[in-house]
Amino acid sequence: MSRLLDALLTTDPVQRARLSQAGLAMLLLTAGVAAMHYYVWIGQAKAAAVNLWSAATLAGMAIFFVLIRSGVSRRWHEPSLTVPQMVFALTSGAIAYALVGAGRGAVFPIVMVILMFGMFSASPREMRWISLYAVALFGATMLTKSLRDPAAYPPALELGHFLLVATMMPAVSVLAGRLSRLRHRSRMQRAELAQALSRLREHTTRDELTGLVNRRHMQVVMEQEHQRCVRSGQTFCIAVLDIDRFKPVNERHGYAVGDAVIRAVAQEALRHVRASDVLARWGGEEFVLLMSDTRAALARGGLERLHQRVGALRILHGDEALGVTLSGGLAEHHAGENVMQTLERAQQALIEAKTHGRDRVVAAV
Repeated sequence: MSRLLDALLTTDPVQRARLSQAGLAMLLLTAGVAAMHYYVWIGQAKAAAVNLWSAATLAGMAIFFVLIRSGVSRRWHEPSLTVPQMVFALTSGAIAYALVGAGRGAVFPIVMVILMFGMFSASPREMRWISLYAVALFGATMLTKSLRDPAAYPPALELGHFLLVATMMPAVSVLAGRLSRLRHRSRMQRAELAQALSRLREHTTRDELTGLVNRRHMQVVMEQEHQRCVRSGQTFCIAVLDIDRFKPVNERHGYAVGDAVIRAVAQEALRHVRASDVLARWGGEEFVLLMSDTRAALARGGLERLHQRVGALRILHGDEALGVTLSGGLAEHHAGENVMQTLERAQQALIEAKTHGRDRVVAAV
């Protein structure tokens, strides 16, 4: 059953909604066709005329369904074809009103359901035009039938029907306008909520100063990488990077310049890591780099290039160009150890780099 529905309505959620609406409209008019044949059965309508009306009504709705299902309707302003379907259904309803004689009152509930379709998708302006069209169409039908067949369509009764239609249609148009405003407000609220959630995710996963992954999220990423490697048998490397002699920068130039140095180093480093690697601000002037599916020898080469690029960086401060260097500690993950043990080895390698004069990369054994 699921495969049949997918074949009929597609798996595209937007297209599926359009086709579901068209299918529901077709079922509604099919019920109308069945009702018309009941009136033929009880002698209130002529079989030949109802048969022709039934064929035209069902064929018309089938054409709408095919236009949507084939994707042809996507070329037009309104891919769902809601307004053309409503105009067609109202026209079909007006013809049914003219054919069914004493049973014509049954057409009005169907007309109301047709208008309800538009309330959920058509704009207020479209609903106003459709309402005017419906009033004019049914008014013309009632006037014509009362003049040609006053016995079956008494003028006084048709005037009452017309006043009913002329009252219902504008009321539906007003309700459609209110519903449209509610839909617009709901869309705006959803958009604002989505933006708020996006900002919240950014705050919970990103460092505000540098835009890099923050420490908390990096711990999650490293654990996920560890689990992936346990399953695949591959390995990864972790590097801990630290800006050399950063404290004097803050003391001499102020914290605003210190923040600018951290941002510049983060941006430069990010330009020289692989797309598959993850760079995070670990805290203060310290960064952590996760290099997936990489051995130490290859990782060290990439880390050395990053170290050289940052060393060549100059951060302008007034007339002065500040230069910075990085020290780095690198560790390849060993089978059987957890992520924190690999990280600790990388930190020990960083301490060794600092001890031996800074501005260098040291790989853990």
